[in-house]
Amino acid sequence: MGRLFGTDGVRGVANSELTPELAFNLGKAGAYVLGKGAQKKPVFLIGMDTRISGDMLENAISAGILAVGGDVIKVGVLPTPAIAHLVKHYGADAGVVISASHNPYEYNGIKFFNGEGFKLDDSIEEEIEDIILRQIDVNSHITHDMIGMCREADENALDLYVDFLEGTADFKLKGRKIVLDCANGAAYKAARMVYDRLGANTVTIGVSPNGTNINDGCGSTHPELLQEAVIREGAFIGLAFDGDADRLIAVDEKGRIIDGDKLICICAKMLKDEDRLANNLVTGTVMSNIGFHKYLRELGCETRATDVGDRYVLEDMLKTGGIIGGEQSGHIIFLDKTTTGDGILSSIQIVRAVLKSGRNPSELSDEIKIYPQVLVNAKVTNENKKSYMDDEEIAKAFDSVNKKLGDTGRLLVRPSGTEPLVRVMIEGEDTEAIKAMAEELADMLSKKFG
Repeated sequence: MGRLFGTDGVRGVANSELTPELAFNLGKAGAYVLGKGAQKKPVFLIGMDTRISGDMLENAISAGILAVGGDVIKVGVLPTPAIAHLVKHYGADAGVVISASHNPYEYNGIKFFNGEGFKLDDSIEEEIEDIILRQIDVNSHITHDMIGMCREADENALDLYVDFLEGTADFKLKGRKIVLDCANGAAYKAARMVYDRLGANTVTIGVSPNGTNINDGCGSTHPELLQEAVIREGAFIGLAFDGDADRLIAVDEKGRIIDGDKLICICAKMLKDEDRLANNLVTGTVMSNIGFHKYLRELGCETRATDVGDRYVLEDMLKTGGIIGGEQSGHIIFLDKTTTGDGILSSIQIVRAVLKSGRNPSELSDEIKIYPQVLVNAKVTNENKKSYMDDEEIAKAFDSVNKKLGDTGRLLVRPSGTEPLVRVMIEGEDTEAIKAMAEELADMLSKKFG
C-alpha cells in the first residue's frame, strides 16, 4: 500500500489526519485521474455514512472535484455498496464514499470506485497519491465554464438501491421476526425498507444516528445487543451491519454469533446444492479459520486464501472466476450480483439459504466446526518487521509448532501493515496450548527484533 491509501481508501482522525485540505486534494487528484479520457465533464457520485465529519469532508472533496472540472451528484447517507451499484445507473465516471467503516465516529475515510463499481487498482491509487504528494498542479487552468457543478440526482438513490436489493430475493418472509442492527450507520434506512418489503416482522436497533454514535456498542463489531434482542424477541435470525454496511455478522435463533467464515460456508453450500457454485471455488483470506477450509473441502469445493482485505479477495475471484468469497469479519462478495461486499445483500443470501434448507440457522451453523484461534502481537521495530523471515532460529521454532499442531491446527505469522508489530496467530483444538505456543513465539520475536 502507498503512503496515503491503505487497504480500503484513505483513513484517519477527521480534521486532524484526514483534513479538509487532504480531502480537497483527493478530490482534485482523483477527479483528474479518473476523469481522464472522458468525452464530456466527468461525473462523480458521492455518498457517506452518518459521522459528524461527513458534511465537512463531502464539501471539501466536492470542491476538489469541481475545481478540475468534474460534476458532482451528492446522494447523502447510503451504504458503501450502494455507491458501487449506483455509479452505473447514474452514468458516473466514479463513485466516492466518505466512511471509516467499522471504526469509531472520530475517524473517517475516503474511498473511490471506478465507473464499473469496482475499487481502484493499486496503480491508480498510486497515481492519485503521486499528484498529491508531489503537489502537481492539475486545476489552475480550469476557469470560466470549465469549472464543475453540483447536479441534482434525477431519481431517489435510496429507492433505487432498495429496489435492487429486493430484486435479489426470490422469497417472502411472511411475518417471520427478524432483528436488524444497523450500527447507527449508513444502513439505518435501507435495511428496514428491504425487510419490510419482503414481509418480515422487522425489529430494529442502531437506527438513531446522531453523528457520534456510529458503531458505538452496536453493529457487526459489537453484536451483544443483537444477541440479547434475538432471544428477547424470539426472532428467526438477527443481522448486524457495520457503519457503512459492507459487512454482515449474523446471530442464530439461540442468540449465538455466526461469523463471516460460517456465513460464507452456508451460502457456498446453498450455491453448490443448486449447481450455481462457479468452478466449485470459494475464496477466503489467510485469516480464514481452518474449519472454513475443512468444511468446504469436505463438500468438494476448492478453497483459496488471499492476503487480508476484501480487495484481494475480489482480485482473486476476478482472476479465477469464483462468485463467492470474503473474510471472517463479514465482508462477503457475491460477484454474480454485485461488485463489492454488501452487508444487506449478504443478509438476504443467508436468509435465503436458511429458508431453502428448511432448518434453523443454528443447525446450519453447527455443521461447521470453527477451531479456537489465538492472536498475539510481538512488538518489534519497524525496520525489523520482516527480519524473522530469514532467521534460522525462528524458522526452527515455527517448524516445531507446526509439527505439534499437525493437521488439526495452523500457524500464521505476518507483519502488521500499519504498526511496529508481528502478529502471531495459531489455530488448534486446545485453546490453552495454542495460547502458550503463540505467547512463546511472540516473546521470542520481541526479544530478538524489538
